[in-house]
Amino acid sequence: MFDTTKQRIIRVIGHRNPDTDSICSAISYAYLKNQISDEPYEPRRAGEISRETQFVLNHFHADLPKLSVDMSPTISYIDIRQEAGVDGQMSTRAAWQLMNEHNIDTLCVTDEDNNLRGLITVRDIANANMDLSDTGVLAKSHTSYRNLIEVLDGKMLVGDPEGRITTGHILVGTSPEAMEELVRAGDLVMVTNRYEAQMCAIDYGASCLVVCMGSEVPKMLIERARQMNCTVIQTQYDTYAAARLVSMAAPIEHFMVRENLMTFNVNTPIEEARKIMASVRHRYFPILDKEGHYCGVISRRNLLNMHRKKVILVDHNEKSQAVEGLEEAQILEVIDHHRIGTLETSGPVYFRNEPVGCTATILYTMFGENKVEIPQKIAGLLLSAILSDTLMFHSPTCTIVDKAAAKDLAAIAGEDIEAYGRKMFEAGEDLTGRDADDILHTDFKEFSIGEHNISVGQGFFMSEKAYDAAEGLIAAYLPQVIEHSGSEMIFYMLTSIPKQDTLLLYAGGRDADEIISEAFGVAAAGGKAYLPGVVSRKKQLIPPVRERLLAE
Repeated sequence: MFDTTKQRIIRVIGHRNPDTDSICSAISYAYLKNQISDEPYEPRRAGEISRETQFVLNHFHADLPKLSVDMSPTISYIDIRQEAGVDGQMSTRAAWQLMNEHNIDTLCVTDEDNNLRGLITVRDIANANMDLSDTGVLAKSHTSYRNLIEVLDGKMLVGDPEGRITTGHILVGTSPEAMEELVRAGDLVMVTNRYEAQMCAIDYGASCLVVCMGSEVPKMLIERARQMNCTVIQTQYDTYAAARLVSMAAPIEHFMVRENLMTFNVNTPIEEARKIMASVRHRYFPILDKEGHYCGVISRRNLLNMHRKKVILVDHNEKSQAVEGLEEAQILEVIDHHRIGTLETSGPVYFRNEPVGCTATILYTMFGENKVEIPQKIAGLLLSAILSDTLMFHSPTCTIVDKAAAKDLAAIAGEDIEAYGRKMFEAGEDLTGRDADDILHTDFKEFSIGEHNISVGQGFFMSEKAYDAAEGLIAAYLPQVIEHSGSEMIFYMLTSIPKQDTLLLYAGGRDADEIISEAFGVAAAGGKAYLPGVVSRKKQLIPPVRERLLAE
């Protein structure tokens, strides 16, 4: 049976290129929701994490959330019809009856390990039964006598039910004279109650004798059949009905489609499946699970009953920062501390946005509101997020609420704020084995400002050595990145925690120098500008740039 558990999971996820707040808030809020709700919540991440965040997870023995880069629904989010696979030895009559019973025109043929072997449709069965000239179909398909007994509702008087028909054609025996000309060795012959016709069929080498209308079969004829190795089956059907039914004993694997099967995996995006379905005339399509085993079928109609992924967003509400495919998901909540951005929802959601320095601060409050005790590990994660986002309380975004929350969380986590914070930032600034692209995109966000698109990365550094090394790598790299990005300008904030200032590195159009100079009242040239006292991307960099761009 197909597991629909993942349809119920509610994902708690932060922005792309997640920072420590994004990851720690996702983990912590998922924990809180699981304590107060019967629904299953899971933390997710929309990108690779930084070394700072990895240090935090390791320090507090927290698991790295699963990666989710696309919220577009997949086949697993629709109601898959869990139609069982059938054995390829099933008779075409049994297949037709099963289709009528289940109101479906396609059956999937599988092996004992549930691997898909082929498809059989009503059309395939109709074509097979309309081919009246194919009197050798039972031999060509190696039909089992068990199938023959089944379709004729018959009784085997002589022979092995597990045996197979491998030679001959299907004939209707009328008179001994006619059979002398028609019957050949290995043929299947249908007769009625005429003893002479029955015996002639056996003597002429028939491999199977079907006695119709429930006619008696003398013991002498049964003995003769055994001597001649001729199977004898008795049926209540008359000759006309038996003649119509007998070819339907052929196994469906003889007629099924084996090559170029149109299948989908449970992870196939629905939009991709929809396009493929529109290009073919099939009604039903087999679905394979993650291991490639058959698990059911879908039709175009099933696409109308799609279950969208359920999502809670933390630490962002900008569409440009959100995971791909979010417009096709069902957003349930947004917990954030940034400005209200461009995100749109299909219906009302729980939206909590507070002017504090970190999303984790809001979550700390929510634990108290719901009277849920904060475990030591969760306290450590929330503390780390606050220290990271507020630069250990030096950021202008920091509030007294952040400081109070951090103090309480540090006590629960058993950490000294100054000592732990320094270790965390030192882990984050380690550039060993990292290249310019990795450094740039560790904490990287995109912003839409009117008709303008800009991108801003930021790195925080405790030591001069790491600061200088990052400057050399990023300054040379930005002009290359801008050529292949969709942004008009790209900024990188090289922020010194001890000095509480930023060296702004940038690349973009020829007006970039002028925009930076006017926005911050500083000298900007050669892709660099020194911004004293600027440490916050959200509160100190974006607002002046936005005002300057919108004034154009």
